[in-house]
Amino acid sequence: MKFYRIKISSWTAGFRYPNILSGFQPTLEVPPLSTVLGLINACAGKYLEYRDFKIGYYFEFGAKEVDLETIYQIERTEKNTPKNDVKSNVLRREFLYDCRLYLYLQDEKMADYFRRPYFPLLLGRSSDLASVDSIEEVELEEILDADRICGQIVPFRGNFLPGGIQALPQYFTDEIPRRNLGTMPYTVISCKSVSGETTLSAYRDVIEGKDVDIYLHQLALENEC
Repeated sequence: MKFYRIKISSWTAGFRYPNILSGFQPTLEVPPLSTVLGLINACAGKYLEYRDFKIGYYFEFGAKEVDLETIYQIERTEKNTPKNDVKSNVLRREFLYDCRLYLYLQDEKMADYFRRPYFPLLLGRSSDLASVDSIEEVELEEILDADRICGQIVPFRGNFLPGGIQALPQYFTDEIPRRNLGTMPYTVISCKSVSGETTLSAYRDVIEGKDVDIYLHQLALENEC
């Protein structure tokens, strides 16, 4: 099957756990779908609707470390206005180094957005600037009972693959405050591990000499909670 394979790289990246707001800040080892769809929005320069949309992606990194970060905390008054007092605090935050994200799209228009991105691309926070390295057309063979799935997230229900389990949103609304769309449990499979034999269909690619089976997400998002 034909895909547009888009390679994106960054020095650093970080993908926060949705429910951890204070204390030590770990990072997911694979970006959620919402982050990947947000990249497409940034390239397009507008909020896009993703209905009957298919996308696959693979993420790898060279190392994971912990940094110290100073944050500034501002309290609010009873009238919901900020106080003049500002308190500083130091927390430990994980980050990923030497990162590469490969996107697999079937829609040529979506791929074309990456040729001239409208907004800067980020793999996490505002300091995690990313760049588009290449856009290629590739033919990938469908693999039944895929056994080389890594560097990806896969829906947990019905698959039960080895890896960390985390509830993640697929997308967000464009209203204020934003609402989650399509939140569901996913198995997070790092690029440092391999799923082993599964019952999933995927598409095999060779990335820097490594066989990787790309799971294709099929999105049918509706603007509802």
